[in-house]
Amino acid sequence: MPGELLHEGATVLCTHGGQATPTVTDQRVKVSGQKIVTQPPPYQIAGCPLPPISGGPCVTAMWVTVAIRVKASGQPVLLKDSQAVCAPTGTSVNIIVTQLRVKGS
Repeated sequence: MPGELLHEGATVLCTHGGQATPTVTDQRVKVSGQKIVTQPPPYQIAGCPLPPISGGPCVTAMWVTVAIRVKASGQPVLLKDSQAVCAPTGTSVNIIVTQLRVKGS
């Protein structure tokens, strides 16, 4: 199913509310004036409130599902319905806000 492409300004949070941001963006492709993101570079997570005694905080998120048919610079792009796993907690991320103009599948 098609989903909107993720870009560097998208709001992505770990399940505990920490802010996830891309460590690398595609330097050639932009949507709504912002660079898109691709797999495999991880997202970095800041501000996860999960205490160490509970296995936290979330530090990075690795994307496990991505676009099947759309690539940028030879890498699969990330979509609003893409899934990621946070380390070290093993939880997921929530994609809250992204651009609405460009879709991929």
